Amino acid sequence: MQFVIYCLDDPATPDVRPTNRDRHLAYVAQVGAAIKVAGPVTDDDGTSIGSLFIVDVADRAAAQALSDADPYTQAGVFKSVDIRPFKWLITDGKRV
Repeated sequence: MQFVIYCLDDPATPDVRPTNRDRHLAYVAQVGAAIKVAGPVTDDDGTSIGSLFIVDVADRAAAQALSDADPYTQAGVFKSVDIRPFKWLITDGKRV
């Protein structure tokens, strides 16, 4: 199943994201192919204010476990994490 994991940073802890970036990127590399799309969510000035993932995992529990194991989550970077089922229908303008 595919899920969107939408995370918004806690504005009270702006230094936590950069401090944990290397650990987060190593974790993302370790997870590998289960992560289909990932990247920072930014404000209009390009400052990171969150993260977005599209993952392909067995079920919601697996998506939650993937999110919970992320060093950003463990370090308290995020104020909120929303996990929702996702139906991937179009890639590059073409139905999949």
